[in-house]
Amino acid sequence: TVSFVPQAMEREISAAFLSGGPEDILSTAFKLIVTREDICTLKPQGWLNDSIINFYMTLVVERSKKKGYPAVYAFNTFFYSKLNSASHRGVKKWTKGVDIFEHDVILVPVHLTVHWSLLVVDLRKKTIKYFDSLGQKGNHVCKTVLNYLKEESKEKRNIELTDSEWTLHSMGREEIPQQNNGSDCGVFVCKFADFISRDKPIIFTREHMPYFRKKMVWEIIHQQLL
Repeated sequence: TVSFVPQAMEREISAAFLSGGPEDILSTAFKLIVTREDICTLKPQGWLNDSIINFYMTLVVERSKKKGYPAVYAFNTFFYSKLNSASHRGVKKWTKGVDIFEHDVILVPVHLTVHWSLLVVDLRKKTIKYFDSLGQKGNHVCKTVLNYLKEESKEKRNIELTDSEWTLHSMGREEIPQQNNGSDCGVFVCKFADFISRDKPIIFTREHMPYFRKKMVWEIIHQQLL
């Protein structure tokens, strides 16, 4: 079935939701902290917060260091809004000591007022794709990030990127699964990242969301992706 979770795992998940105070720390790694209050956003119909999405993206990046995976870089959830308001200058220091162009895939979680979506740069194919589980277009997001890449490339590597070599595309409703409620967007973003970071086709559906929520609780507590 879509949502089979072993009993031992179910017990751990219930304990994470129920036993203790909201400020209890349930996971800490990569200089990030996840509290019980954060974990509770993974309850059914919960709205995922920055802590959960940032922790999950970091787990995706960690896994990508293993052999056989594309090299992945992920920006945190505050990057895009800062870039949008302050352009390249405002986020220049975010990549201090990092050459993002040495990676295969760059993940940019995007927070637009009350909705999460994901922008994916594939440096191998020179594509920038926007994944939105409500089917909204993100052409402006793609352009903003392409402009960022151009500035970053010029500054860090002294290489000019050519617009015409890049393909920008907002994924349509018929291309990727869509949510049917107001709360699952964050889970979609995490799972888009999970599949894309393994070069796997996105074959899950919205029916998988309750199962994914449970699985993510376990993965974050154990700091490893199943």
